Amino acid sequence: MILRMIRLPARKRRLTLGLAALLALAGAAAFAEDPAPPPEPTAQQRELETLRNDLARSKEAEAKLKAEIESLKDDRKKLSQAMIDAAARMRAVETKLTAAESRLAPLGAREAALKQSLDARNGLIAEVLGALARRSRQPPPVLLQKPEDALESMRAAILLGGAVPELKAGVEALAADLAELARLRVEIATERDALAIDRTALEEDRRRISALVEERQKSLGDNEKALESERGRAQALAKQVENVRELVARMEREVASAVRAAEAARQAEVNRIGLTLSFKDAKGRLHLPVAGTRVREFGAADGLGGSERGISVETRAGAQIVTPADGWVVYAGNFRSYGQLLIINAGGGYHILLAGMERITVELGQFVLTGEPVAVMGNGLRLASATAFDSSQPILYIEFRKDGNSIDPSPWWATSEDEKARG
Repeated sequence: MILRMIRLPARKRRLTLGLAALLALAGAAAFAEDPAPPPEPTAQQRELETLRNDLARSKEAEAKLKAEIESLKDDRKKLSQAMIDAAARMRAVETKLTAAESRLAPLGAREAALKQSLDARNGLIAEVLGALARRSRQPPPVLLQKPEDALESMRAAILLGGAVPELKAGVEALAADLAELARLRVEIATERDALAIDRTALEEDRRRISALVEERQKSLGDNEKALESERGRAQALAKQVENVRELVARMEREVASAVRAAEAARQAEVNRIGLTLSFKDAKGRLHLPVAGTRVREFGAADGLGGSERGISVETRAGAQIVTPADGWVVYAGNFRSYGQLLIINAGGGYHILLAGMERITVELGQFVLTGEPVAVMGNGLRLASATAFDSSQPILYIEFRKDGNSIDPSPWWATSEDEKARG
């Protein structure tokens, strides 16, 4: 080929070489336009991409939340309503999560029982299938030539004859169990997917409430020094007194913020200003401050030789606590066996006591609306008296008082599915 090109006239040789170059360039261009497919991303690369997407979504949600708070920060009424709405959503999600987890527990137990049952039948199935496989590979022996083969055949026949009826019933049961196991796994997967979505929503509402509460508490910043002094005075009083009744009386007499709160409560009761409904008229309308299960009622034995002066509610870890009624904060801090104790003056001589929380998010003298976030539960028991409970979950203690005396709160609670007492 090369010799032929050399023999060509110079002009034709140049044309031939040019054509070859063009063909080579065209082939290279075609190769460039149709590159080999990129390699599949590794598991590490996929995980990194997922993290990047999650971070981008988180930043976007944070920016949106900041913009929302910025639009609300100068309007106390709208800010309070935003907190109430977020707390209500969070309560609904907590209730859904608890219900879904309750459904998952027996499903998981049933799945484990089916697996155990299937494992227990592996021996019989393997033995019979092995015998059948041996029979299929070996033809029936000639009885007169090898008596030992005849004996083996008789034994196999006896084995199969006895096993086949049992095997038939076992196979039918096995098929039913496998179908049930497949159905259970689909149901469990569906429940877990729903749980994941609800948990994401719960975390978003927690962040929202935390940011809204922080904005609400900033309004106290101008009086922070005076407030710090009053907090110290309140804690000093708490160490001096022996019981809640004395604590409330002295707080409302000696600590300025509590005095103002108590006076505001009395004026609201007289003038109905600030309260849409007086506490005494709210019977049958109040909701529990938290989503949970009532585990001990007013008047029940407290496990320590006495009787309960309030009710106890088992909650989820990190549950949001809201105030069940409008009122003024007259105490917020540690007090003896109560741990973190919050006392709200609801007017008309009524006080609401909440204890067992990990953190209180309101201050002395603040006015709070029904459903507004006031505290957060921890991850376990916080009440000193809660050692009598057979539970590792957080316990919220709720007590109502009238003129200093504990009263049965039952008539005040609205009836709803998530607030039924445990039987």
